[in-house]
Amino acid sequence: MEIRIQAIHFDATAQLESFIQKKVTKLNRFHDGIMDAEVTLKVVKPETSMNKEAGVKLSVAGSEPLFSCKVADTFEEAVDLAIEALERQLEKNKKKVAGK
Repeated sequence: MEIRIQAIHFDATAQLESFIQKKVTKLNRFHDGIMDAEVTLKVVKPETSMNKEAGVKLSVAGSEPLFSCKVADTFEEAVDLAIEALERQLEKNKKKVAGK
């Protein structure tokens, strides 16, 4: 699976990129048809807390792309929340495809 990370208006640290790679790679446990993942990180309203946004888009073989976008206090937390939502979407998608 190819993973692209895009940080908008800031430079993501190597530690953050490594964290994202590890989390996104674990999604392969839920569906083996994931072709690529695109992660977008940005800071919204820099003067407030809960201002880190992480969006994750997955291209899955045989279905529509899956997307989750979450906002949290840290990028790690936002990525965690987005990945959890995608895990649920992948489970649902897998059941739907199996039912056909």
